[in-house]
Amino acid sequence: MPDRVEEFLSTLEEQEVVEAIRLAEKNTSGEIRVHIENTFKDDIENRALEVFSVLKMHNTKLQNGVLIYVAVQDRAFAIYGDKGIHEVVAANFWNDTKTTIANHFKSGHFKQGLVDGILHAGEQLKKHFPISDSDQNELANEISKS
Repeated sequence: MPDRVEEFLSTLEEQEVVEAIRLAEKNTSGEIRVHIENTFKDDIENRALEVFSVLKMHNTKLQNGVLIYVAVQDRAFAIYGDKGIHEVVAANFWNDTKTTIANHFKSGHFKQGLVDGILHAGEQLKKHFPISDSDQNELANEISKS
């Protein structure tokens, strides 16, 4: 894995990740974001929750936001889903998505890991949060970085 956020994805790869978010959100009212930073202190789950809050991802009507958080230097990632998701899914809901991402990351295919993980998350979310005619894109699709 690269050592810096700037080396993690090329501009073209970032565009492909954003397109995957757009495609995933065509089938679900769920909102997916990706955040990339160099490192985290403390616990990765706590940091993902902190970033979730900073990005105001809890402001979705159905509380169905999902954050894929990546710490480049720590070679780690986490998936955090909002309260509305956890009220209706099993505890292992994100396991397949995590495995998909991890397998690609181990091979150095970071963009593909994110793309496949996002599309898988979208498929899972549409079972519980299908798209509706009145659905609006509540959160930005672009990748955030710090």
